[in-house]
Amino acid sequence: MKYLAVALLSCIVLSSEMLAPSRNQTAIAAPKPPLDNPAIDMPGYLRVSYEAAKHRETRRISEDDFIRMSREPNTIILDARSREKYDLLHIKGAINLSFPDITVESLKKTFPDKSARILIYCNNNFINAEAPFPSKLPTASLNLSTYIALYNYGYRNIYELAPQIDPKVSKLSFESAPVSTSSHGSIVP
Repeated sequence: MKYLAVALLSCIVLSSEMLAPSRNQTAIAAPKPPLDNPAIDMPGYLRVSYEAAKHRETRRISEDDFIRMSREPNTIILDARSREKYDLLHIKGAINLSFPDITVESLKKTFPDKSARILIYCNNNFINAEAPFPSKLPTASLNLSTYIALYNYGYRNIYELAPQIDPKVSKLSFESAPVSTSSHGSIVP
């Protein structure tokens, strides 16, 4: 019995030494509470993304439908690429509102009528034109982010160009921003 008590006591001592941090170790810290920011809502974004994805299913259109719809009244073509890429080449008549600049105020100013039809396109709609339309990963396509953002801000009359098109053989009309010469002789878009 004495041996059993010594063995049990030894196990307790060894266990407590194994669980306690050594001089070279620090105790495992308790998990930190999440860092909250009321201006960033991932669960809300994922919910809206799902809703927008369902809405988008019937709103992806062909090149011919895009052209036809773009000619109808109360229709806007939105190009959400950077100003630099827009200036290189864009669909004729498109309005540039760069994705990082999409805010409550910029949308109110640019698209005050939430019922207006908005046609969108992005880099991944075009091939063989890497300078103005550099490829993005399919899951990072600007069409997706733009559609979700517009939907989130209350726009529902959104249509997206669906196919990949070579601008050189496209039926769409393209244009570049006018280029002028500065007083120093360099070209300025």
